Amino acid sequence: MERVSIWFFVGICLLVIGVLIFATGIYELIVPPPVATRVVLYQLHANVWWGGLLAALGAFYSWHFRPGRSNAA
Repeated sequence: MERVSIWFFVGICLLVIGVLIFATGIYELIVPPPVATRVVLYQLHANVWWGGLLAALGAFYSWHFRPGRSNAA
């Protein structure tokens, strides 16, 4: 039985959370919140950038540490 690296599961978690944050950011671009409830640096759209970064990092970890991959390096 093959052991699965913990980093594979970390990658899955980062990927899911990143996609959720990224989707929220895209939704806020399409339907902006009222001006009274916006955060101070809303114009930077940090949730789009942060969600994309987390999703990319999660995809890398999930791919690099996937089960069945030969780690004999």
